[in-house]
Amino acid sequence: MRNRKQLTYTFLLIIGILVLINILSNTFFLRLDFTEDKRYTLNKATKNILREVKEPVTVTAYFSKDMPTELNKVRRDFKEILIEYSNRSKKRVVYEFVNPSENDQSEQKAMQAGVQPVVVNVREKDEMKQQKVFIGAVIKMGERSEIIPLIQPGMAMEYALTAAIKKLSVTEKPYIGLAQGHGEPSLAGINQAYSALDVLYNVEPVYMTDSTYTLNKYKTLAIIGTKDSIHQKQLQQLDRFLSEGGNLFIAVSHVDANFQNLMGTTLKTGLETWLMKKGIKIEDNFVIDDQCNTIGVQQQGIPFPFQVKFPYLPIISKFPKHPITEGIKAVILQFASSITYTGDSTKSFIRLAETSEKSGTQPAPVYFNINKQWTDADFPLKNITVAAAIVPKKAKGGKIIIISNGTFAVNGEGQQQQQQQINPDNVNLMVNSIDWLSDETGLIDLRSKGAKLRPLDQIEDGKKTFLKYLNFLLPILIIVGYGIYRMNRNRNIRLKRMEAHYV
Repeated sequence: MRNRKQLTYTFLLIIGILVLINILSNTFFLRLDFTEDKRYTLNKATKNILREVKEPVTVTAYFSKDMPTELNKVRRDFKEILIEYSNRSKKRVVYEFVNPSENDQSEQKAMQAGVQPVVVNVREKDEMKQQKVFIGAVIKMGERSEIIPLIQPGMAMEYALTAAIKKLSVTEKPYIGLAQGHGEPSLAGINQAYSALDVLYNVEPVYMTDSTYTLNKYKTLAIIGTKDSIHQKQLQQLDRFLSEGGNLFIAVSHVDANFQNLMGTTLKTGLETWLMKKGIKIEDNFVIDDQCNTIGVQQQGIPFPFQVKFPYLPIISKFPKHPITEGIKAVILQFASSITYTGDSTKSFIRLAETSEKSGTQPAPVYFNINKQWTDADFPLKNITVAAAIVPKKAKGGKIIIISNGTFAVNGEGQQQQQQQINPDNVNLMVNSIDWLSDETGLIDLRSKGAKLRPLDQIEDGKKTFLKYLNFLLPILIIVGYGIYRMNRNRNIRLKRMEAHYV
């Protein structure tokens, strides 16, 4: 009888504890984050921005019900991060979840707000079918609004939310200048990068041909793809801009390729000489890399181009650890040159991007032999620097980022359909660089904060087998181990009782 009462009390106690935890969870929200990149811990930049929010922010999350498991997890993660935003902002961030798939009226309302449905594949009863779902959000502050049209698995949710809130709350965005007048692309010519930068900055053209033009309104001046010579007076403007705390992003080619005569030659704009005085030397060479892109070569009798390896188009995948390159996987640089530092110890030289373990250089001019059979002997070097940052150790501002290819983030001029869609990581490298130079809130740390893919097909077979059996056997071993522990504990209790009885 006593054992039955004790069991009843224990059961009621457990139920009471669970109810209490459930009540407290509605008031207090806590997550333990054991992920490598602290995916579920709010960044310092987010906390600072939420602390400065003055007006109420409303987040309307449009998520369909009965979605695939993976998308339901996205909904749960998004809700949890919104709870933290609400708590951190002292309830100035409020949110609601709406199911647009409930009826046609709800669906129309979601689309009018800017969230469009997407079609996903769903497995049901051993067959695949397509399902229309909504997975987006609208963030509002007063009459202003920002849209997250698609919340995908693995995306940087915190960056998307924080950037939207900052854009809504900032009354005066910093200015970024895009140098013009020496063959550089227009804003339309870098439309992918411009769309990303426009979230947090006012980006406008700066016509450097006017030597009296002042640059002090700009946080950063971007000089991209310069082809013509820059006048000495304009270079002196850049000196003043740096000395007054401005920053420079420079993507410039020191070599040029002509496929009409298959020749590569040196390109001189005056920037390379000016950079030399800053301790940055762009060499007169072409970087080649065994890890490279291909080009199409037309062969007689074959109606379609034949793809051949072209080491002058290196695929850069080695990035020393830095906020600018965090999360970037691969950048394609066409006809880049090596960068060396010749300056003194008053500045820090930070390598941002390097070639692979099998790379080399060829001095300009170069003849492009399309039919060349490349061997390991052609790539005697490794870790050649093709992008770097130079930071004064004492002065505030005056930072320079240099990338030895002027077209890596350029889409091209003309109509939208004529422009080239470029590799997203090329855009990320440019945008991250300008963020690092211009934004002091630390949002750059959030841009690549998301779920990192660790595909099983890149794991060795032995390790893959070990993980598979570990996942299968570990729960069983835990249960068996706990059973053995309980059995031994009960046996020891019995033995002690027997000893006490006989004594």
